[in-house]
Amino acid sequence: MNDAPALDGDGPVQGARSVASGILWSRLAGLLRESLLRSVLALGPAADAFGAALRIPNVLQNLLGEGSLSASFIPVYSRLLGEGRDEEAGRVAGAVGGLMAVLSGGLALVGIIFARPLTSLLAPGFDGARRELTIDLIRVTTAGVGFLVLSAWCLGVLNSHRRFFLPYVAPVLWNAAQIVVLTAALFGDWDPAGAAKALAWGLVVGGLLQFAVQAVAVRRMVPDLRLSFDRADPNVVEVRRRFVPAVMGRGVVQISGYVDLVLASLLATGAVAALLSAQALYLLPLSLFAMSVAAAELPEMSRAADPSVLASRATDAVRRAAFFTLFSGVAYVAVGELVVEALFGWGAFDADDARVVWLVLAAYSLGLPATSVSRVLQGTCHSVGDTAGPARIAGIRVAVAAVVGLVLMFQFDEVFVLDGAFGTGEPAGLAPHLGAVGLALGSAVAAWIELGLLSGRARSAAPDLRSPAGALGSLAVPAALAFVVGAATKFVLGGLPAVFSAPLALGVSGFVYVAASHRMKVPEAHLVLGPIRRRLWR
Repeated sequence: MNDAPALDGDGPVQGARSVASGILWSRLAGLLRESLLRSVLALGPAADAFGAALRIPNVLQNLLGEGSLSASFIPVYSRLLGEGRDEEAGRVAGAVGGLMAVLSGGLALVGIIFARPLTSLLAPGFDGARRELTIDLIRVTTAGVGFLVLSAWCLGVLNSHRRFFLPYVAPVLWNAAQIVVLTAALFGDWDPAGAAKALAWGLVVGGLLQFAVQAVAVRRMVPDLRLSFDRADPNVVEVRRRFVPAVMGRGVVQISGYVDLVLASLLATGAVAALLSAQALYLLPLSLFAMSVAAAELPEMSRAADPSVLASRATDAVRRAAFFTLFSGVAYVAVGELVVEALFGWGAFDADDARVVWLVLAAYSLGLPATSVSRVLQGTCHSVGDTAGPARIAGIRVAVAAVVGLVLMFQFDEVFVLDGAFGTGEPAGLAPHLGAVGLALGSAVAAWIELGLLSGRARSAAPDLRSPAGALGSLAVPAALAFVVGAATKFVLGGLPAVFSAPLALGVSGFVYVAASHRMKVPEAHLVLGPIRRRLWR
């Protein structure tokens, strides 16, 4: 076995921290971007148009990018590196990069040419100026999709070499380019349509920057790597074999997002923007505490030849993801309104808008623990080459979410928020409605069904894998205490500005959660207490 520098870098624990650190900076930049976006566009027609136009690059990036490449490319590339076959690994990476460049470029061109029919598919409820603005924005945002897909290829190469921080912090540049545009729009008092168009170009520039900084790192780490179009190499064939079902799995997830967007476009104005704002917060703990663990563990699980070692790694990863995301979901339900007000409650975004976004966020959060654990279980399946099983399970999740969301959304859309109170019927003006809450509840129900199905599938790869129900059940009492204390703290601090009361409420409920977990001898409590003790005892 060759102890090549290719295998140097972060181990899985430090790797998870590096991923989480990079994601944290990226998500904070994303929250700042979202806050500025709501201040400039609020929940108006231009916000809906930009949200719909953003769906195209998001769909293509997720279909061809990080998720699919992580499932298909990283396991094969990591195995070759672990076996000391660096030259062969480089050929595989170059061929995959070349094929992804051609594919993403072609799809981006199709998106630009067919922007009008795509708008009809994405947002059939849009008409008039909102529809025309969406068409213009899609033509711009789609132009930058290739950079985002190639950024995901860079991430796969760097992660396989156990370099985790840079590829996950690089999206800060994507957000930064848009923050510059939004700041100029805010202080320049731009009209919403003009601001949305400029923001679309900021998105393209940000994608280029995100790719460029990672491409430089890849070049330095693997200087002999060259892009090619070799489709016949057996390892490339294996990547392609895994990639197709991975894309199908990601595809059905994107269909779920597409269905949500279509259904939301049929609801009252602002439903699309409310969904996107809630998702920005929902994805923060999911990225920090689940995707970071799954991303750092995937190369290591791919190298594990013994199923018992794979089961041990997966069980530990599930417990770590569950510990943090269960608290996050509880906190969002208990004090999420304060969090939304603190982040978005300025400019054109008012208290009623904040309450709608919080309720959507709370509904999503009911499924947050299940979604986070499912991400780890998907990685367990992907590490042994099983991409088809998780893809089929994802299809079931999409179907359940669509059916439940469709049943609930119109009933919830009859309820609106006006001056802090709930009502029904048709209020004067454009009072925010709650139809998006029904869609989010459908997603939460589907998340738990997906978890149950994935648990059985993952055990076929790692028979000794422990049930996720045990990890979540051991945290039930700490979570309940954190919820009660958080809700009470929110009530007590109700007179303070949200920018002060939100961190206080989160801090108090978080302290109770960790203390109760430690008292009940939950091992993961030391993930929080250990670093604190080391700092205090220095």
